[in-house]
Amino acid sequence: MKLVTAFFRLIRWQNLVFVLLTQFLFYFCVYLPLYHVSFDVVSFSLLSFASLLIAAAGYIINDYFDLNIDQINKPNKNVLSNTINRRSAILWHLTLSVIGIAITAVAVSFGKWYLMVANIICVMLLWLYSTSFKRQVLIGNIVISLLTSWTVLVLFFWIVPFNAAFGIKDETTIKFFRIAFLYASFAFVISVIREAIKDIEDIEGDRRYGCRTLPIVAGVVATKIYIAVWLVVLIASLIVLQLYVLQFGWWMPVIYSIVTLIIPLLFLFLRLSKAKSTEEFARLSSYTKWIMLFGILSMIFFRVYF
Repeated sequence: MKLVTAFFRLIRWQNLVFVLLTQFLFYFCVYLPLYHVSFDVVSFSLLSFASLLIAAAGYIINDYFDLNIDQINKPNKNVLSNTINRRSAILWHLTLSVIGIAITAVAVSFGKWYLMVANIICVMLLWLYSTSFKRQVLIGNIVISLLTSWTVLVLFFWIVPFNAAFGIKDETTIKFFRIAFLYASFAFVISVIREAIKDIEDIEGDRRYGCRTLPIVAGVVATKIYIAVWLVVLIASLIVLQLYVLQFGWWMPVIYSIVTLIIPLLFLFLRLSKAKSTEEFARLSSYTKWIMLFGILSMIFFRVYF
């Protein structure tokens, strides 16, 4: 039982729930009511399961290469070497990655081969992130943020063929395109913010092992300014979006967004300027996850209004 618990901690099961919830809500609350089609349980389940396996494999390989750093930054959270040995971890990474790609191939068939190629690229990027990118200024943060946004986009390009996605003419698919890229953009920006906060939180271990993250290269103050700029962009974009939505009389989504997204982001902005200790940055990192969760849950309103 201890080994099973350690394995679920290793694959970050809470984050995998985020992935599953995002894809389920996007499919069930946006796609189905917009197109008025039946629920393709098998194909959706296979593609979503493939996403979970690839993400889990990414968390494993990240911990594998971050063992020494995590022993400094997160000594009480590290399960590698204590409960699960490193050889088992690398085998689990390879197994989950291969199965994830194989399931993608089954789910999308040869007609959408590009999704299988894209998921292979995701596996490669997760490996490169763990071995190199995360130790460089901003590259790792951007890569992880792009992969986070892919959680939504993989479903969009599964539903809308890639060769037709950027020449859309019918009104329903244009609307679907806008919603997909709206949530993908939100996922990207909030992930950029969270990754930068985590870099400040982990600065001690990263510095000791030669990482060149933004707070190490430019300093904590410069990193706070960088995060603040992204926060301003996100808050301003959400305010503009609410003004746009108001013309349709969608009062409930607007109130929801103000209470669960805009006000918490303003609070995060204010707390960021005062944060100094590792514990404070850890709390801010967790806080961004809650904002991300509420952003994901806002998809429910499309089920109501479509």
